[in-house]
Amino acid sequence: MLHQSTTSAAADGGVAAPPPTGTVRLTINGQQHTLQLAPWTTLLDALREYAHLTGTKKGCDHGQCGACTVLVNGKRINSCLSLAVMHEDHDITTIEGLGSEENLHPSSKPSSTTMPSSAATAPGPNLLGPGPAQRRPRPHRGGN
Repeated sequence: MLHQSTTSAAADGGVAAPPPTGTVRLTINGQQHTLQLAPWTTLLDALREYAHLTGTKKGCDHGQCGACTVLVNGKRINSCLSLAVMHEDHDITTIEGLGSEENLHPSSKPSSTTMPSSAATAPGPNLLGPGPAQRRPRPHRGGN
């Protein structure tokens, strides 16, 4: 039976080695970013901690609340559930990429008729597109 030592350099009084990193090139809001990231870094952490784009929020960190929603190649994703290295050569759009405070993109403007005021202030839901009142209903198909 093989036994591995459970002691580390830090436990022996030494300094622990830094985590391995690699170069990841992300296109965020039309700008190229070259970041040094550990392979397990989520897209959310890459955006907030390394690219310093803090408009995308960390909410539940389980993909349930939508606060971390970004657009990747025009599709909505939860950035807390996706690794940054998976998005090289993709077009990533955050809430910052949808306009400025003076010139908001239409999907960034909160609508009091489609969501509660607390949800309207979070950036993720504003990337979701039209609210239920603005969507066209699907035709009902008969059957069970």
